Amino acid sequence: MAFLTGAHVANAQTVEELQKRGAVKIGTPLDFPPFGSIDLQGQPIGYDVDVAKGLAKRLGVEAQIVPVSGPNRIPYLQSNQIDIIISSMGVTPERAKQVSFTQAYAGIEIVVYGDKDVQVKSAQDLSGKSIGLVRASTQDGALVATAPADVKIQRFDDDATVVQALLSGQTEMLAASSIAASQIEQRAPGRFDVKFKLPYEQRQAIAIRPGNDELLAYINAFIVEMKDSGELEALSQKWVGSPIPAFVLKDR
Repeated sequence: MAFLTGAHVANAQTVEELQKRGAVKIGTPLDFPPFGSIDLQGQPIGYDVDVAKGLAKRLGVEAQIVPVSGPNRIPYLQSNQIDIIISSMGVTPERAKQVSFTQAYAGIEIVVYGDKDVQVKSAQDLSGKSIGLVRASTQDGALVATAPADVKIQRFDDDATVVQALLSGQTEMLAASSIAASQIEQRAPGRFDVKFKLPYEQRQAIAIRPGNDELLAYINAFIVEMKDSGELEALSQKWVGSPIPAFVLKDR
């Protein structure tokens, strides 16, 4: 597997073209663990990296990982610097105007997570309780829409501060992604638990340039194989520490 920085390449539009080239250039974040990062040997690792390697293996070609960020991943695709984006990218109507999305291969749920001694099973049980979250975030809107008016919401500027508020006992609970909750569990095993899920689901999908219908169908078939074989579930457990969300498995 090669690790590239994003030089200009020819526009590969079909499976056959990729296979003739012998390589596929896949844009993946390497500063966003557990989806993508660099190990001690300087090699790309993570959930997205393993999915990228799996797709390249199915194609029978070399996986060439091109580091991307949120702002540049679609421009890299549009300018042919990469063939495919596997970057934990959420599916939105605005992005769908610029790329073609596959079915979901990952997903984010928003959960209320906190001290095991706090008895909460639904939004109504939050009455009078304290809960931390990132201000103006998705979880902020989802919680306000469902929680009682007297819930004590403490808003912070970033995820790290929200997590620290929970760990220090400044708040009883937090509202965050299921992935963030799993990472906290690894830091403080057995101290907290998931209380309930908020009404929010974010599909994350692989993206290619529009008009490549054959390649899109090929990647969708690859994702179905990973779902049916349990390989995707195994990757989620390995990297995220939690099961694949049910809505991802149903997305076909």
